[in-house]
Amino acid sequence: MQPPVSAVASPSDVDPANEAETPGWVREARRAMRDAPVDFFRVSPARYWADFLLALVLAYSAATVYLISPLGSWPQVLAFPIAVFWLYRLGSLVHEVCHLSHHEMRAFKVAWNVVVGTFTLTPSPFFTRHHRDHHSQRMYGTPEDPEYVANVLEGGNWKSALGYGLFMLVYPILVFLRFLLAPLSFLHPRLRQAVLERASSLTLNTRYRRHITPFDRRAITAVELLCFVRAAFIPISVYAGFAPLSRIPLLYLLGLTTFVMNQMRQLADHHFTGDGSPVDVESHILDSCNFTGRDPLTWLFFPFSIKYHALHHLFPSLPYHNLEAAHAHLVATLPADSPYLGLDQPGWWPVAKRTVFG
Repeated sequence: MQPPVSAVASPSDVDPANEAETPGWVREARRAMRDAPVDFFRVSPARYWADFLLALVLAYSAATVYLISPLGSWPQVLAFPIAVFWLYRLGSLVHEVCHLSHHEMRAFKVAWNVVVGTFTLTPSPFFTRHHRDHHSQRMYGTPEDPEYVANVLEGGNWKSALGYGLFMLVYPILVFLRFLLAPLSFLHPRLRQAVLERASSLTLNTRYRRHITPFDRRAITAVELLCFVRAAFIPISVYAGFAPLSRIPLLYLLGLTTFVMNQMRQLADHHFTGDGSPVDVESHILDSCNFTGRDPLTWLFFPFSIKYHALHHLFPSLPYHNLEAAHAHLVATLPADSPYLGLDQPGWWPVAKRTVFG
């Protein structure tokens, strides 16, 4: 994995030529981070592994109970929300895999992809490139931005919300078929290129076209073959009698609910006030949200402190376990009139409601 492309670089990576064009309050925030008494940009491998292993054990244990229990039994009913909760947290770590630098924690990245990315059909090479594009000034907020929900929820009314919901219902099936049919993409170079560009990113924005580098081509090929084996095993195990037919809808429900939770989070990552034109650094950050309240939906949809999403877009290389402390430092350090302090939002629902219904 290559180093992430940041919307705003960490203080140590700032180009002096570009710094002169940066808004004063952003420079103040960079200065505050640079002069902080601790290094908020230092990754704690122990924290990454601990969070990963805890979520892994609880997610897979609950999912196993859910899948093997008698259909409709109380163990299955109780295990389902537990499995979804921890699978969502476990899957959310792909975001951290994406933002680790090329030489950083390679064993962790490989372990996450083999144990989680392959089994859940969400490998990090299908996320990293489009997430970098979302952070880039060239693409953020434009119609091609792969994570700008407004591009999918066009209209801001009940019809667009219904279409969005229906798309979410079929998306896990499309992902499954993408990997199950992966070998067919090698039948012709043009078909392969089209699949790489248009069907190798975990995004609902159908206008997004992925720029394929030689590294991307190798990474995608490696993980999609593993995911093909995983996808093919599901119907084969049912056909061979190793699993009941109910296993397929149960897996779909598990994947769909986890996916919907992630989409609920994305509804409030930003205000989505852009008009489709490229934006500058200041507009990019001011369009993003920090959630400092304690409402249960924010806690549910934003695991691992990713509720500080504006801070993340301001400093993408900040590890998740330092976001809360870094936010507290900026609040205590920046002047009272800093626009950064106005990025705080009370909770998930008010922002999500505006996103869906305008």
